Amino acid sequence: EQVRADKTRETNDGFDGSWVAHPDLVPVAREVFDGVLKGRPNQSDRKREDVTPDDRELLNIAGTQGSITEAGIRTNIWVGIQYIESWLRGHGAAALNNLMEDAATAEISRSQIWQWIHAQAVTDHGEIVSGHWVHELLEEEFARMPRFDGDRFDEARTIFEEVALGEEFPDFLTLPAYLRFLQEKPQEELVAA
Repeated sequence: EQVRADKTRETNDGFDGSWVAHPDLVPVAREVFDGVLKGRPNQSDRKREDVTPDDRELLNIAGTQGSITEAGIRTNIWVGIQYIESWLRGHGAAALNNLMEDAATAEISRSQIWQWIHAQAVTDHGEIVSGHWVHELLEEEFARMPRFDGDRFDEARTIFEEVALGEEFPDFLTLPAYLRFLQEKPQEELVAA
């Protein structure tokens, strides 16, 4: 239903097509788009007079709606670690909280946390987003994660902490994992040599 709602929003915004994170979602997206397009190849006849592109608006972070919440930080932690764990086991997408999440979602999750910490952002309840506080939330969320034989949550947590709580901002969240797991010699051996 959430995918259907998202695709309906896209068709109402004038999109002609969309992407999905998993092949099983193609029928849902196709149904919504076919219902709007009705055999037409596109909606180029549909003008969006209500939208005026403006490069300054793209950079107007202060003008965005919404606020930082503790629940949002917890969700970012949950999604980031869960996705990295799934990725370490070879999956490019993971069903989390009834949504199909991928590397882009996990990238947003860790980037927001890193940015909020380094900007000393304030939540809707006046809490300063600090590394210490996020680490406490991470401890609580990690303790709630369902574990199973062969899981890679410990490694996922280490990577997430490095890319979300570290002083430096890696270009992409999986880069530390590549260094650890996709070399002939693990990074520790390279450093020791």
